[in-house]
Amino acid sequence: MKVSKSVYLQTFGIVAVILALVRCACPELAMTRTERARLDSLATACNPSDTADIDTITTRDIIGKVTDGPQASHASAKNFPADKDFTPHRIYSVPRFKDCFPDSQAVHLDAAQRWGVKPVANRLDAEKRMSELVYIGANPYFYVENLKNSIPYLVPRASTLLNDIGRAYYDSLYVKGVPFHKILVTSVLRTREDVSRLQRRNGNATDNSCHLYGTTFDIAQNRYKTVYDPRKGPRREVQNDTLKWILSEVLRDFREAGRCYIKYEVKQGCFHITVK
Repeated sequence: MKVSKSVYLQTFGIVAVILALVRCACPELAMTRTERARLDSLATACNPSDTADIDTITTRDIIGKVTDGPQASHASAKNFPADKDFTPHRIYSVPRFKDCFPDSQAVHLDAAQRWGVKPVANRLDAEKRMSELVYIGANPYFYVENLKNSIPYLVPRASTLLNDIGRAYYDSLYVKGVPFHKILVTSVLRTREDVSRLQRRNGNATDNSCHLYGTTFDIAQNRYKTVYDPRKGPRREVQNDTLKWILSEVLRDFREAGRCYIKYEVKQGCFHITVK
């Protein structure tokens, strides 16, 4: 049977559309056998009940990304010997948190006003200022909590600082032989509306918060997000205090390098950090 050109093209177009819809609905059909096996292993490795506290990421992925970390004091992971020959570095912490991170609100505010944006009125105003701000909501080196009184944006200078701290923290965990964890970012850029809401239930909330300028972020002291490597099976638990001691060493290095101001906030349970 002879098929006309127009009928052939119409039939070809319909078949192409059907195949495209099938691929969109079932993308795994286009995967290679190796890719499907890897996807299955990742899916079965994570316990669904723990997904709120666990990230799935391979150790090789992390080590590959921290080899060019910012701090000379945190050695490059690619220079380490094989695991069987590796001797973990000691964990020292810092002498006294309040003494090592004493920077006052006035110091933070001065830096915030120097390097930050004009305070943002509300969420709508923030959307108009995206040329001045960087989104930090998704990053392999740190985890941003579900923010209620701030939004995940920083000025580029502060975003780079936070990224560098997260990378150096991974590096430090590795050289000390400690399973990987992400630092938790608990507060970022606040709008004027955010500050007003905070003041209704917190009398200590100030009108002129450093968080208004996009230069300041808070990192939790004793809460961290577990990073799980599916290729290594069950991993040992690490006390939050141990993770805090390592984080304090990293933050001290950044502060002494002149990268930031840091205030140890006991009641808020965080390190309050402003870029310099």
